[in-house]
Amino acid sequence: MRTISKKSISSILATQMVDGATKKATELGLGIAVTIVDESGILKAFQRMDNAPLIAIDASRKKAITAIGFGFPTGEAWYNFIKDDPILHEGAHNLTDFILLGGGCPISLDGEIIGAIGISGGHYKQDEQCMQAALDILS
Repeated sequence: MRTISKKSISSILATQMVDGATKKATELGLGIAVTIVDESGILKAFQRMDNAPLIAIDASRKKAITAIGFGFPTGEAWYNFIKDDPILHEGAHNLTDFILLGGGCPISLDGEIIGAIGISGGHYKQDEQCMQAALDILS
């Protein structure tokens, strides 16, 4: 076989997810940045709310890239994976675009990863609430 077929997140779904995340952020009184990448880690959608911290732009991007690059959420999942392995713990932080903070997650549909989302702007637990609101769009 010389080619492969992959599913990818659509622009429409990415936009709906951004809207879900920013709606939740508004309810929480936060300003966030939302980055959605496709299955290859290429930018699909981005929004920075007016009151989002400047650092949230890069943090949301790194969360999405980390989630798609390894296929599991940032934050506690990553921490639990590396906490007892000193070499992995130190090495992971040297990877380009790696971030440990919660708020990043692969986006799966019909059992396939089609992209990833990264959210930053609040405490990582608040970012995860906004992320979950975006993921709830898939249900």
